[in-house]
Amino acid sequence: MPELGPGIHASPHIRSSVDGRDKPGHDELRARRPRRSILTRFLMTLPTAVVSFFFSSAPAFADLKICNRMSYVVEAAIGIDDKAATATRGWFRIDPATCRVVVQGTLTADRILLNARALGVYGASPIPQNGSDMLCVAQDNFVIAAARQCRTGQTQAAFTQITPTRGDDGNFVAYLAEDSEYDDEQARLAGIQRLLVIAGYDAAPIDGVDGPKTQGALAAFLKSRGLPSDIVSSPNFFKTMVDAVQTPSASGLTWCNDTTHKVMAAIATDDGKSVTSRGWYRIDPKTCLHPDVTGQPKQIFSFAEAVDSDNRTVKLKDKPLNWGGDKQLCTRETKFETNQQADCGARGFAATGFGAVDMSSGGKTLRFAIP
Repeated sequence: MPELGPGIHASPHIRSSVDGRDKPGHDELRARRPRRSILTRFLMTLPTAVVSFFFSSAPAFADLKICNRMSYVVEAAIGIDDKAATATRGWFRIDPATCRVVVQGTLTADRILLNARALGVYGASPIPQNGSDMLCVAQDNFVIAAARQCRTGQTQAAFTQITPTRGDDGNFVAYLAEDSEYDDEQARLAGIQRLLVIAGYDAAPIDGVDGPKTQGALAAFLKSRGLPSDIVSSPNFFKTMVDAVQTPSASGLTWCNDTTHKVMAAIATDDGKSVTSRGWYRIDPKTCLHPDVTGQPKQIFSFAEAVDSDNRTVKLKDKPLNWGGDKQLCTRETKFETNQQADCGARGFAATGFGAVDMSSGGKTLRFAIP
């Protein structure tokens, strides 16, 4: 079968790109051209998230901060162009409603560039990707001095040039934001709502607005984990929530990656009328993930495959390392969702063998391990 990978949907004004395993740097960043010279907003559109960079034309000569006003925990990488040499560094984890210093002290550079990605816990990348500079990154934390010539274990990612604004404290700042234009308080609450939904609690809609439904879901989450209510105000609360989402659950479907490889997974649900397949979800090594399953499907199917650092299918004894079954359903190399399962090839899809998941006990954990 062809190599598979998650995808992204860009704005109609932007050439479409994919968050694909067959392409290096699948967490690349897509942006529009600036409309103004003094204050410009880069807009990247997808079904639920838009990432924006707000900046001015002033040069950066102080600490540089990236502030996250999205409902996702993100990881950022910075690129510095200086006298024809380009270096990159990442990943800087930034929780909703928080800022992170990514460059300290006086900075002299010809250009500053940025790439951002969401944690794998959110499934297929919710951040549209764009940028005209293809620079080298690594999957884990990295510092790359010569970032235009990738070496083993490095892939290219699209970086967007930014010129941040000067804040009241004299430092420079660039913001990551969504189409809903959350303020800090709303971004934090929306981030909590999003992780509650992934963990299996009904906190929808994800809108950054507090209410009895969100509070009830949050209380149930805290009780199930034996956590005190005041932990919500802790600066480490998002880490607590992400860790909880990445552990097996007694309800719903949980995928756990027990390998040393990245695993890409897809899910399918049968509601009695049609079967809808959807992917891809990235599951990092030694972590778990709860795919979002809405409604009460009559049957759930699963497929997963291990990939290497270059997003190529891992093979053991010349056979792909995957976990599936005999149910032939449609997938494709980019992010997808389809309820048409006939004539996969004629529609640009591939027929892939999914396995049925026994959910009769109310919860199921599928562990992906090397045989």
